[in-house]
Formats: sequence, C-alpha cells, structure tokens
Amino acid sequence: MFATFSKASVQSLWMAWESVFDQMTKWRSSSVQTYGICKLVVKRHHGKSLECHTGEWIHAGDWVGELHLDNRQVLRLSKELGADRAALLTARMLRKSMQEISAAFETDPGLTHVKALTGITLLHRGMIHGLGFELHPLKSKSFRMFSTYYLRLLLRVLHPEGGARTKRQVTKLVPKMLLMTRQSLLLRYRKEAWAKVAGMAAIVS
Repeated sequence: MFATFSKASVQSLWMAWESVFDQMTKWRSSSVQTYGICKLVVKRHHGKSLECHTGEWIHAGDWVGELHLDNRQVLRLSKELGADRAALLTARMLRKSMQEISAAFETDPGLTHVKALTGITLLHRGMIHGLGFELHPLKSKSFRMFSTYYLRLLLRVLHPEGGARTKRQVTKLVPKMLLMTRQSLLLRYRKEAWAKVAGMAAIVS
C-alpha cells in the first residue's frame, strides 16, 4: 500500500475511513463527546469482567467511557511541528483533556452512570505516563491480534517515521488496555486542580 501511494494519499484515505468509523461509533454508543484532543465514547462494556487495582469490578453491561485520540489533530500537529515536538504537545494536551473529562464527570448528569474510563493503546510506555491509568493485558487472543495489526498500521500512517519505528520497536509495540475507575479519576484530578489553584494563589500573594 505504501509503495503504491504517497504518504499524503495514504493519510487522506485513512482520515476518510476515520470519518466513516466516527459515524459507526455514534450508532453503537450512548453518546460521543469531545474534550480537547480526546473523544469520549459512552457505551456498555462487552466481554469478560475486569478487576481494577482498587478492587472494583467492571462487568459486561456496565457503562464505560471509551477514550480515543483525535487523530486528525495528531496528524496536523505532526505535520506542523515534526514528530518529536508533536509527541510532547500531544502528551500535554492529553493531560488537559483528562482534566476536562474529570470536571465533566463532576457536573454532567449524562456521565453519572459511567463506572470507568477504558482505552486501547500501543503507546503505554510514554504518551500516557503519569495520567493514572492501570494497564491490563488484552485477554482475547483474536482481539489482541486485531488491535496489534490495526494500531501498528495507524502508527505507520500518522508518524513520519512510522514504518521504521514499527520495525525497530516491534517487540515493544504490544497493545494494552487502559483502565481508570470513576473514583480514581475524580480523586486524582481533584488533587491536581487544587494544587493548581494553590500554586496560583501563592503567586498572587
């Protein structure tokens, strides 16, 4: 595919596919909301029950918020800033999105039934560091194989050196499930919000 089309052509095709996927996602979810560089898809959990590090359980049928990066924004940043600077800015924007999601969990009646945040990522060694997520292996072999192929392909499409990076780090690019309970989200980002307020107060005084 990459030998036949230019990088820009492949990226355009991928973004067109993502537009279709976004519409499909809306049909299979309760709601889709955008917080900065993140999309939050509210849906029921399917599959095996998940035991969180806090001792809580997420069972099939429970409501969860599935996180997705807005790849259009990621691609734009990569083109404008280059891969390294774009990665740093994306990480900062991701933290800000998490703060916005936490605030929404406090105030939005439409999110009161959501028990946890979930997601699937290859970039668990860097991008999400310090955000408070638990990492869990994907238990389904077929889903793990599909996620590995799909996310590595996505990395090749979005990253300027995606193909080379995939080959160099193939053993590290293993998908993991991200998980954070509602209580963990609120506790963590309430503390960050209070720390920020306290820091601003100290500067003013």
